[in-house]
Amino acid sequence: MTTKTLLLALALSLATATVAPAAVSLGNEAPVAAPAVPEGPAKGAIEAFRDGKHAAGVELAKPLAEGGNADALFLLGFAAETGQGLASSREVALEYYKKAAAGGHKDATYRRSLILLNSKEEKDRQEGREVLETAAKTDAANAGRILGEAWLRGLVSEKPDFDKAAEWWQKASEAGDTPSILILARLYEGAFGFPEKVDAKRSLELYQQAAGLGDENAFIPLGSRLLNGDEKLRNEAEGREWLGKAIEKKQFAAYLALGDFEESLRKDDKAALAQYQKGADEKQPDCLLRVAAFHLEGKGGLEKSEEKGREWLGKAAEAGSAMAALEMASRISKDEKPDLLGAYKYLLSASNAGLAVAQNELGLLYVSGNLGLSDPTAGVAWFTLAAKSGHAAAQNNLGTLYERGMGVPVNFNNAGQLYSLAANQGHAAATTGLARLHATGQGTDQNLPKAWALASLAIERGDNEAKTLLGDLTSKLDEKGLAQGKKELDELKKPKEEKAEAPKPKEAQPEAPKEEKGEAPKPVEPAEEKKEQ
Repeated sequence: MTTKTLLLALALSLATATVAPAAVSLGNEAPVAAPAVPEGPAKGAIEAFRDGKHAAGVELAKPLAEGGNADALFLLGFAAETGQGLASSREVALEYYKKAAAGGHKDATYRRSLILLNSKEEKDRQEGREVLETAAKTDAANAGRILGEAWLRGLVSEKPDFDKAAEWWQKASEAGDTPSILILARLYEGAFGFPEKVDAKRSLELYQQAAGLGDENAFIPLGSRLLNGDEKLRNEAEGREWLGKAIEKKQFAAYLALGDFEESLRKDDKAALAQYQKGADEKQPDCLLRVAAFHLEGKGGLEKSEEKGREWLGKAAEAGSAMAALEMASRISKDEKPDLLGAYKYLLSASNAGLAVAQNELGLLYVSGNLGLSDPTAGVAWFTLAAKSGHAAAQNNLGTLYERGMGVPVNFNNAGQLYSLAANQGHAAATTGLARLHATGQGTDQNLPKAWALASLAIERGDNEAKTLLGDLTSKLDEKGLAQGKKELDELKKPKEEKAEAPKPKEAQPEAPKEEKGEAPKPVEPAEEKKEQ
């Protein structure tokens, strides 16, 4: 990662990191907090449960639940959902939550709806929608907020629905739910896709509405957009005022917005550095990272200094900046005598923070054996995490391991699916991987014209290693086959419809006989230098 890349990535933080996460909970993870302790008969049971005495809490709750106590029923549902004090059971949790909801327990309604919305079954998801629509009649704020996300994620429709998401978040906003106002603001500025729906004016009005209602989470995004947003909507005085209010609330990321204004719009690096330094003095991670970048580039009147830059990168990493940790790992690994354990420490920190590019790099480090011993199994684990985040290089690297049987059993179908995901993002080596599978018939029926088209596309994307494969395929195809290959290539290159499809598995045919056909052409090494970051 270069310093320029570092700065470009940092610029994105103003549009995302300063907005509090949406207060919706459609994730698959179990809630991290135990039920709140209410006044009433179930208080003792819930207190025991919260103290870690799960089985005791459940036993105290059971007789109360039999008598219809809603709090006790909710506790038993929570215990069944999380596997604490009761055997983990989705169906049991749903039944207890349904009974608790019937007794007027709102949280039970929402826990039940979330389980249903995350189901693989369409009928369950639609039932979850109906539960929430009913709840919205008396609690539009919470139910509307969750429904908005369900529509946006396509959980209750064939595809994500902007208009329905906006409709429900608007209803929640009108019911006084400021988190929904902030979600709407982000929706209209394009944070969730739908570029054709972007409305900067509407987004700004929503941030102003939330801030006017006293939601401190709106102060920085509002101030930032008034300073650095759409030129027609800028208002420096008002922007500085809101950022000043944020600083009063100890939201020190406001200094990042102020520095960005000086650096990007006023082109005053010294003034920008002064703002970043104020944030750095408060240990604000992004500001620490900016100060590091200024030292590394010699900006703002500073002397260019690798030593000082690394010093500040270390401080930023210590303050929790995953990008600073990744940059430190990158710089250490390029030293004349690299401290690989030092690089590993920073790379692991960035990976644990969820940075996909770091997870991919850590996977490569394990596979390469540069730590002293190759560990493909660990590589698979880190590639998988990055691949789930949509990181194309990690998808390609994981596909390669499945194709070669490194750290996992050989599985050409999995390899094809992973290569397809990466190839559809334009990854050259993954496109070659798909071509190779189609050429050899591993995990799919052999299709030489398709393989020829994919190899040609891979070369256009920059993978010269596909040239050998393309030459071999060209020699095997007759005039009709080449014509079909060219037709396939044209189809793959259609705008917005690059269909580098995963091989379709052979039906009713085990994988073992496929390996008897001979060794597949050697795939691209996972640790190759030209890997995509």
